[in-house]
Amino acid sequence: MDVRKSEQIFDALGTFRIELPSWGFANTGTRFGKFIQPAAATTTEEKFSDAGQVHLLTGVCPTVALHVLWDCPDGVHSTDDIKKFAGRHGVLPGSINPNLFQDQEYKYGSFGNPDPAVRQRALQHTKDSIEIARRLHSRDVSMWFADGSNYPGTANIRQRKQWFKEVLKESHGELSPGQRLLIEYKPFEPAFYHTDIADWGMALLLARAAGPQARVLVDTGHHYAAQNIEQIVAWLLSEEMLGGFHFNDRRYADDDLTMGSIDPYQVFRIFHEIRYFEWETGKRADIAYMIDQSHNLKGKIEAMIQTVTVAQELFSKAALVDARELAAAQKNCDLVRAESLLQDAFATDVRPVIQEWRESKGLPKNPMEAFRQSGYLERITKERAARNSSNISSYA
Repeated sequence: MDVRKSEQIFDALGTFRIELPSWGFANTGTRFGKFIQPAAATTTEEKFSDAGQVHLLTGVCPTVALHVLWDCPDGVHSTDDIKKFAGRHGVLPGSINPNLFQDQEYKYGSFGNPDPAVRQRALQHTKDSIEIARRLHSRDVSMWFADGSNYPGTANIRQRKQWFKEVLKESHGELSPGQRLLIEYKPFEPAFYHTDIADWGMALLLARAAGPQARVLVDTGHHYAAQNIEQIVAWLLSEEMLGGFHFNDRRYADDDLTMGSIDPYQVFRIFHEIRYFEWETGKRADIAYMIDQSHNLKGKIEAMIQTVTVAQELFSKAALVDARELAAAQKNCDLVRAESLLQDAFATDVRPVIQEWRESKGLPKNPMEAFRQSGYLERITKERAARNSSNISSYA
């Protein structure tokens, strides 16, 4: 690879950071049961410890997304402990995720619940989450809602939309300067007839109704099969409303498989649209990149390292697209040339240059191999196996 391309990759990797999800290190499962791994994290500190290992080996994961009910059991009073965990394990708290779907009160929704008392409870939880973010110096509060209905005629869709606008606006009013409210969307599951925020357009309208510090969050698994996600990304970029990503992959629906395991070209195309926007506008897109996956069968830490390295490869490939030449090909309707520029960049083996970049940063050339030789997995397996074996659950 020539020097110019190597420099492009070095420059791209120098700006690329990806956030790890705390829940990606814990035991997870499907709707039918939980699959136990002896080395899975069982406490918030263990999640920080595991995330610290991933960051130590990759150098690009300095923050951990936290789920309030799962990681902050004492609410705002948990923040002192979290600061200690962060200092101890070398990773900072990242986006804060309220939980508005787990408790029994949310059976018929949270912000869209017909009961004003439940809506108020959901609002208070969101305000508490924003305060947690403030105390932890976390910028983003990430909102995902399971709200919706399963049967026609059972919910007033327009009324629920209005409730969402009102409660989101009040939540937005709690933000400090510099904080952001990220609004996520999902077409179905667990609601199977209608979901209150079902697509990017609904999320965009609600973000604008909430206030100027609200943005849209795109989860790559939250789309219908064959939907053009990079077009959604391009539109949100043009509206300056793209706030962040939850990266994963899927074959059928929201499978939460490891990033790039099914369709790496799609992730490449998403990264390309972002970089092309930055080239055209001359400004960097303010986007939070985060992993959101469920490692039911793969080892938790290995799956995370695998995901981060694949993300680096795909981001590096996108950096190789010659934007100036692409713009000229598009202007001249040179279809084959324009498409080939993307295909050639995607086909480039960028791994040797990424290894050079890692060495220049004092990082291991092969993070996965370094992890397997570190002894960390063997140690935590011994420490955690007994606790995990007592945590077995079943569907019924």
